[in-house]
Amino acid sequence: MFFSSSSSAFERACAFKHEQRQASLNAASKLFSSSLTSSEEKLHQLPISKLVSGCKSGDISPFDIISAYGKKALEAQRCTNCVAELMLDDATRSVSSVSWGPAADSDSYSSDLVVRSKPLLGVPVSVKDCIDIAGHDTTVGLARRVGQPVERSSAIIRLLEDAGAIVIAKTTVPTALFSVDTDSKLFGTTSNPYSPDHGVGASTGGGAAMVACGGSKVEIGSDVAGSVRFPAHFCGVWSLKGSVGRWPVTGNQSSMMGVESVPTLTGPLTRSLEDLEQIYKRVIDMRPWEYDYTCVPIPWRPVNLQEEGRRLKWGVVWTDGVIPPSPACKRALSSVADSLREQGHEVVDFVPPNISEFLEVGYQLAFGDSGQQIRSNLVPKETVNPALASFLDLISLPRLFKKLLAKFCFSKDPIYANLLNVMHAKTIPEERALIVKRDQFREAWHEQWAKEGLDFVLTIPAPFPAVKHGEGLKASLMTASYSFLFNLLDYTAGSVPVTKVDKNLDALPVNFFTSPEYDAMNVICKTSYTVYDAESMHGLPVGVQIVGRRLEEEKVLEGMKVIQSALIQKGIAFEGK
Repeated sequence: MFFSSSSSAFERACAFKHEQRQASLNAASKLFSSSLTSSEEKLHQLPISKLVSGCKSGDISPFDIISAYGKKALEAQRCTNCVAELMLDDATRSVSSVSWGPAADSDSYSSDLVVRSKPLLGVPVSVKDCIDIAGHDTTVGLARRVGQPVERSSAIIRLLEDAGAIVIAKTTVPTALFSVDTDSKLFGTTSNPYSPDHGVGASTGGGAAMVACGGSKVEIGSDVAGSVRFPAHFCGVWSLKGSVGRWPVTGNQSSMMGVESVPTLTGPLTRSLEDLEQIYKRVIDMRPWEYDYTCVPIPWRPVNLQEEGRRLKWGVVWTDGVIPPSPACKRALSSVADSLREQGHEVVDFVPPNISEFLEVGYQLAFGDSGQQIRSNLVPKETVNPALASFLDLISLPRLFKKLLAKFCFSKDPIYANLLNVMHAKTIPEERALIVKRDQFREAWHEQWAKEGLDFVLTIPAPFPAVKHGEGLKASLMTASYSFLFNLLDYTAGSVPVTKVDKNLDALPVNFFTSPEYDAMNVICKTSYTVYDAESMHGLPVGVQIVGRRLEEEKVLEGMKVIQSALIQKGIAFEGK
């Protein structure tokens, strides 16, 4: 509507978005530029449960919440550039309505009883800029979506608003979403809250930075290959990706809509495990299947593994077979495994069916159109991040050339050679064959998990902590493999902050890059390891990933509690900002 596809469309869209965003930030700065008062500091520290009860009792004013979190959101923006659009005016108008109830024009299908209970009353929420909010752009980081506000809010937003939540901001995303860093010409570069030189991870990175800085109580992100777990690991916050059907997804946009073989999901990020459980439970208590036809009608199912006191069995996946974990990430995983053993749990190595081959199937399904859908979303002069651009360039090379190159590379690097051979546009029969292969891997995982009697799987969310700005090409999209794996399986998976990089404990061995270990690595791994530097990464957060089977969200949250308790008793619990 607003911008044509002319050669200047990209520059005009960027300029328009910059001006629009800066105007909202300037207006907010006039009202929320002062520091938090002592009462606002106390309010800001309240967990979701106490915030909601205080709002229901009338002890907490919604305007005090907007003031406290408005100040923190501006502070987060100054520190990290994580805000895509500040919505404090909208928030103030929404809480000014009579009895602070649901909007009169709400088009949800929730029962009156559930709406009146308002389980998220007063909870400030930020939202990734790929989720529709009526009257606002949903850019997905793309210029062609600027100046085109959507008419209807997504299912998750309608549910949150009916539950009494206060949407205060949209957060930054990279161009077209697929990235190992959050950077675009629309919003600029989002920095890590712990280091301005480092990034925030995949496409919910802006939300992870927002939450880490306390700019919102909850971030609602999306996850197709790790985008709520990857940045949580980078920024020291908690996150959970559920299985398909547990949380609403209608109105969650992507640059690759319609890829049902690798569906886009919606999930939360928070600063505490308590808040993570509360937001997940309270959304489900709102009966999301009445807002979104894709949701399954499964109510919250309480699980208490700690009270049961039984010995749990944890399977540890130490490597994906492509990029082994860096010393800092391996130490975090080892710390969790050791802590659980000390609490009497059984911790075993878990070597599942060929992970690298399974991932190969997944990459082909995700990019079965050879990247054409992403390219078609770009206007002239618009580019994607270097890591994605390199991947798309690889896919688009002539197949004959790739086959010759693969043959040349195979003896030294079979993983890279296989990618060269298989990454091309797929016919319908080829795609269906890949889905059959995906399901065969799912069956093999299911059988091996059951055979070994596992309660959970533990692994890393990514092989490295946050990398420096501009090093995404070296890190490559393959670093998302540890997270992407569980999207392919549709398993429930969460990210748990564990420790921080220590330049003394986590340095690579002397002469690592001339060692036999390095020489034996594949090309992708060798290039990726050049981004790892414990000295510059010192103090950055490091997490682990906990995985349960399909639709085991309640159990995984309880598993997180077991991990947290074990770490606390060992004296190594994570302390965030």
